[in-house]
Amino acid sequence: MNVIITGASKGIGKAIANAFAAEGATLFLCARNEINLYNTVAGLQTRHPASLVKAKAFDMSVKEEAQNFGDWVLAGIKGTASGKVDVLVNNAGVFTPGSIYNEAEGLLENMIATNLYSAYHLTRKLVPAMIEARQGLIVNICSIASLHAYPNGGSYSITKFALMGFSKNLREELKPHRIKVMGVYPGAVMTDSWGEFDNSTQRIMEADDIATMIAAAVKLSPQAVVEDIVMRPLLGDL
Repeated sequence: MNVIITGASKGIGKAIANAFAAEGATLFLCARNEINLYNTVAGLQTRHPASLVKAKAFDMSVKEEAQNFGDWVLAGIKGTASGKVDVLVNNAGVFTPGSIYNEAEGLLENMIATNLYSAYHLTRKLVPAMIEARQGLIVNICSIASLHAYPNGGSYSITKFALMGFSKNLREELKPHRIKVMGVYPGAVMTDSWGEFDNSTQRIMEADDIATMIAAAVKLSPQAVVEDIVMRPLLGDL
């Protein structure tokens, strides 16, 4: 199984990569920070030697680099057993808190480039091969912020609402081609976005929780799809 994951060097992306590596998948990973990315690759290969892990640094907020990553993936899968894109996880994203009326100039443009356009351009590059193969799963990592507004959400929430719309439209377009599209809507997850947050009381979720659900959804029969996964901390949103 070939699994493509963006933003794979840390947080949810790294956890998803680990979940699929544990099952012996062939991974194609990218992230902006080359050092963090290759440290992640080294850790995955040490823990899961049966998994083949390929990685290259790309800035997915730049259209040309998102497209170049897609070309790199298409060239790489030709040498694999299946020769197909089996799972695409559009995970690359960035969060900056703020309010629409007073957040920094250019914040919306920067976040929409990473949180939406990266998925749009990469999917458009890879989906023709998936249509030809008539199979595959596209996973878009949205957010609870896609579902309702909240204080200090600002442009981040706007971009995640847009990613939800992208997911829903893409799902309808690809149904006739037997390609599944799944939106994942996590609440608070212990990633770098939470900085020094003390999670010793297990108030918020772990990245592995999200990865576990995605890996399980892949195991369904070809005629079944999990359209949306909404996950929140047991005690609710913060």
